[in-house]
Amino acid sequence: MTTPTAAAPPPPPVPTAPLVDYLLGLGDDALVLAQRLGEWITRAPQIEEDIALGNIALDLLGQARALLTRAGEVEGAGRDEDELAFGRDEREFRNVCLVEIPNGDFAVTMARQLVFSAYQLELWTALRASAEPLLADLAGKAVKEVAYHRDHATQWVLRLGDGTDEGHRRMQAGLDRVWPYVEELFAPDDAADRLPGVAADPTSLREPWVAYVHDVVERATLTVPVPSWRSRGGREGLHSEHLGHLLPEMQHLHRAHPGARW
Repeated sequence: MTTPTAAAPPPPPVPTAPLVDYLLGLGDDALVLAQRLGEWITRAPQIEEDIALGNIALDLLGQARALLTRAGEVEGAGRDEDELAFGRDEREFRNVCLVEIPNGDFAVTMARQLVFSAYQLELWTALRASAEPLLADLAGKAVKEVAYHRDHATQWVLRLGDGTDEGHRRMQAGLDRVWPYVEELFAPDDAADRLPGVAADPTSLREPWVAYVHDVVERATLTVPVPSWRSRGGREGLHSEHLGHLLPEMQHLHRAHPGARW
């Protein structure tokens, strides 16, 4: 007589609060950077860049909508994507400080985009194996989008860095501007630590990011900066003054006409 095999125990439930915080962090990253990139429309150095940066912003906005919607569902407090995007105050946002810094000139924006898209590509690649269905499904699409974002930024960094003296100077200045914000991307995250099998450990993303980004910087005949200070605290709601200026512009219409539908 064959002894029946005992059924495997169900996986432990995912803790709600850390999952909400994790989803908000990733969603806020994408939302705030989408807002920043949208500021380039009609102001980019080429008409093709208006379109390219607008499309990248729309990709990020799509990620943000999915992540914020899921965060609201998990939270269970009746807040939808609009309320989470437009109804929270600065201290409630969980984005890293990198995405909120002003665009600066085009080289600063491309330096920021290289840093962030290279990070996002490693992040979404890892999240394809997430036990959270939304994250795994979204990662399958986001990996393809972010691969383009990274390539687009890479080509501009190479073009400017290894081009004219003025392009080289501006591209190096752009890297110098964004580099103090790099380490926050890979800092240990309490929410991620409490979500094994669901979240990606940010510390594990640093090595492949370094391999790619440092190679691009070298090929662009630029120098990897050594910052004298480093940002921190964005995941805990501690932001630069720049987010305080960005949010009123982003949230004004929703707050001026609460409940309005178009």
